Amino acid sequence: MAESTKTRPSLKFLLADPAHFIALGCGSGLAPWAPGTFGTLFAWLSFNVFRPFASDFLLLALFAVAYLLGIWVIDRTGKAIGDPDHGSIVWDEIVPFWLVLLLTPDTLLWQATAFALFRVFDITKPQPARYFDQHVKNGFGVMADDLVAAGYTLLCLALLKFVLF
Repeated sequence: MAESTKTRPSLKFLLADPAHFIALGCGSGLAPWAPGTFGTLFAWLSFNVFRPFASDFLLLALFAVAYLLGIWVIDRTGKAIGDPDHGSIVWDEIVPFWLVLLLTPDTLLWQATAFALFRVFDITKPQPARYFDQHVKNGFGVMADDLVAAGYTLLCLALLKFVLF
């Protein structure tokens, strides 16, 4: 049974299906306001927990799997909610931001800058992110628009690093 798009998913919904748990960012998407920001914060915190235990190559492989899994869990959860890109679905912020963090210098200032840039690009959705957001209403489109935001973030970080160093 689909929940209304006006209603935030509940803890019961989160725990009803492993796909919902993943799509809602292990609960970070249940935040009462700015769930995308909370999902990105969850990504930042979780990245710094598991980063010391894996090589860059292993993380890239895991992120690729997480991205592909995201297409499926977001599609499944979006259908259950009745909105393919409900605000509580934040896995699309988490996985691309993990990639950004992997490619960002390992300092608080660089990571905070990456966080701010990613949020700006995720919210403003410059093309082609806007195309995916407006026209591809499924798990692939939801994941793709945030991957574009990650690309813009990495481009800006690279330009900053070039200019500053």
